[in-house]
Amino acid sequence: MIRIIKLLFYYILGVVGVLFISVAPAFIQLGELFNVKLYFTLLFAFTKQFLNPEEWVYMYKEKAYPIFEFLWDPFVYSMQILVSAIIIGFLAAFILAFTAHALPKIVLGFIKRILDLLEAVPDLLVAFALQMVAIWFYKSTGILPFNIAALGSDAKIFLAPVLTLAILPAISLFKILLLMIEEELLKDYTEFARSKGIKPRRILLGHVLKNILPSAFYHSKIILWGMFSSLFIIEIVFNIKGITTFATLGYDSMMVAFALLFLFTPFFLLYNLIDFWISAEESNGIPIGKKRSFRLKWTSKGEAVVRTEKIKPYKRSFNPFKSMGSFLKGTVLTLYIHLKNVKFAIGFTFFAVVIGVSLYYHFAHDSHVDQQKFRVNEIGTWVGGPPHPPGEPFLLGSDLFGFDLLDQLIVGAKYTLIVAFLIAFFRVFIGFFFGMIFAFKMKPSQQRWLEKLVDPIHFLPLSVIAYLLLSPVLMLTPMNQYSLSERLIYEIFILTILVLPLTAVLTGNEMKQVLKQEFITSTKVLGGNARHVLRRHVIPHLGPRMTILFGQQFVQVLLVFVHLGVVQLYVGGTILTGGGGFMGPDLPDRSYTNEWSGIIGSAREALYTGNYWVVLWALFAFMLSIIAMQFIIQGVKEVQQVKVGVSYKRIKQKKKKKVVEKTVYTPQPESFTFAMKETE
Repeated sequence: MIRIIKLLFYYILGVVGVLFISVAPAFIQLGELFNVKLYFTLLFAFTKQFLNPEEWVYMYKEKAYPIFEFLWDPFVYSMQILVSAIIIGFLAAFILAFTAHALPKIVLGFIKRILDLLEAVPDLLVAFALQMVAIWFYKSTGILPFNIAALGSDAKIFLAPVLTLAILPAISLFKILLLMIEEELLKDYTEFARSKGIKPRRILLGHVLKNILPSAFYHSKIILWGMFSSLFIIEIVFNIKGITTFATLGYDSMMVAFALLFLFTPFFLLYNLIDFWISAEESNGIPIGKKRSFRLKWTSKGEAVVRTEKIKPYKRSFNPFKSMGSFLKGTVLTLYIHLKNVKFAIGFTFFAVVIGVSLYYHFAHDSHVDQQKFRVNEIGTWVGGPPHPPGEPFLLGSDLFGFDLLDQLIVGAKYTLIVAFLIAFFRVFIGFFFGMIFAFKMKPSQQRWLEKLVDPIHFLPLSVIAYLLLSPVLMLTPMNQYSLSERLIYEIFILTILVLPLTAVLTGNEMKQVLKQEFITSTKVLGGNARHVLRRHVIPHLGPRMTILFGQQFVQVLLVFVHLGVVQLYVGGTILTGGGGFMGPDLPDRSYTNEWSGIIGSAREALYTGNYWVVLWALFAFMLSIIAMQFIIQGVKEVQQVKVGVSYKRIKQKKKKKVVEKTVYTPQPESFTFAMKETE
């Protein structure tokens, strides 16, 4: 009964968070970002409206529809696609993981490298690839293998969106399961089982699978979080009228709230019920009368006490602000050490060169982008208009407006990469600060409550929320008076704050794991205070992990940029063309800063007209950036392995064997010496 009450309480907190998000788009649209009083006035008014079931309606074409009736069919359609993708992707990942384990180590290592490469592929590129394959097959055979878009309000397609949504999560879970199986097979009980003659298949299915399922369950929560954002983009690319499409339909707070709650409720309840079941199984496995491990008791004055014996008191209390200097110093030192690793150096060099060239082009050429509206031949005859194909007049071709794609990639690199770096940095840096408070200042009961409060974020689509909060500011309407710097600061703030609770709790849990080590207890017994423990032990241990977390956050930010680019919401602002340009009425909106996701805004037009290069160059730029960051992450892991004594493979140089010539000894008369002479 207590667990049910707790579950209901956590769910209510999640609903309150959804209400805060639902009011934000309407508030931001008023243009008073710093008027906190106005925001809470709107929040209280909407909460009162939300609690009244008679107000659960949506106005469409001057007619009121019950919100449940209006959203139920889109919700069922989206759930059919999402649940099918989850089942197919997760089942394929488990089958491939246990099958691949039987392969030779060389083949398995090659598979892992392929998985690293495939993880860099955005879901948008997968969707384009499926659509292009279907179009090519139709042109070649006259048979359409599957529908590439839902045409009409009642039309529904399943195969293409389900496959697109299932592929990348299957790859991620496949890679995670491979690592879990390898770690599990190194444990003592597997050696004991093999020594008793138990077959490997029985060990895998009867023991390993059971032991990795709880961990796989918790990892699936992160994968599901990414699938929510991918669902938003897939519904747009395949023209599906699903639940996320209605969530972004205008800024109606009631529509936003119920659309998000439709997505949030089933998965929140499912994961929490399974979590309760796993916790019950684990608690049933703890023996009764288990002895408590030796622990020190720390008083409020910072004194370590063992029973009644007083140890050494702290000299100074813990101050998180003073520890930031240690964190920055450790970061610089870590960077210097890791630059000696080849993979880390390759990834770091890529970003340094790309950003350096972009900044040079900005100061040397004022970020100029060439434009050519029409192509003419040698005699001056008009040949064609934009988009120009690669080669003439521009190396990489042009977009639908005739702007050089290479110039746009160079000019936009500084905005795309630097903004992504800043967002990832603030997520990790500020998350590290709050993680220190989480690990050092909060009691275990408070930590558990905070983890439960943060957990609902996993069941809300990040891209949808980012679109709702950013579009009123980034869309450059006549009413929008925000400057470029204000728009960039606001976007960095929103994309940081949405994920900050997760990174703070994650970092805090990492610190807790370090604080459980025996050498930390020894340090405290010897009189080391919390600041000393943090500076001398926690930060050196967490430095590499924070670098890996930074890389993961950077990749996630790039993927969010890709998703927002599909809905024509660009970094720095979106110039609304209004459909009145010289190219025609169906032109997409343009990016104010020429950043990379602005090129992706013309995705649908490029796909249906066959001008694939308009989108592919930008997607390749994103892919190269993700691969470069993966090199950095892998380099950090290898350096860490060397520190702990686990060497990684290096190229072995064959040593030339010295050829020793064999000499044959031939005895000579002079070689003998007679010991005694012959007597006469």
